Amino acid sequence: MKALIAYASMTGNTEEACDVMAEALEDLGVEVDMDSSLNLFGEDFLDVDICVVGTYTYGSELPDDVVDLYEDLEDLDLTGKVFISLGSGDHDYPDYCQSVDDFYDQFLQTGAQAAYPAIKIEIDCNAEDIETIEAGAQAAVNLVKQKPH
Repeated sequence: MKALIAYASMTGNTEEACDVMAEALEDLGVEVDMDSSLNLFGEDFLDVDICVVGTYTYGSELPDDVVDLYEDLEDLDLTGKVFISLGSGDHDYPDYCQSVDDFYDQFLQTGAQAAYPAIKIEIDCNAEDIETIEAGAQAAVNLVKQKPH
């Protein structure tokens, strides 16, 4: 089982959350690749079972770091894939974690199946967030195992 984690992180908080996701998936026996969203294309998700995007939200627009990846997903058919959308935000700003929701919706449009509700982290990971990320990883692995091969 393989997973690809694409992340955009301005302060390091989203990268930290993605590191937690990578470790949780690896602990479940998944081979994980993780890289900056700037180095990846939507097509890279075609080669894995679990697609993960971690992004921060800055204002109400997608961060520049993830716009190309987001647009790449528009033309992809990821039917049969499982995805997780996660990221950090700040309740002090309107549109809390909007970019996480945007990627969640974009993955649904590709035909991919959500493993878990969008995982939204207030600024940086606390113990409860880590448990949520680990639960998301477990849900993704369980979904992939249920799929016919």
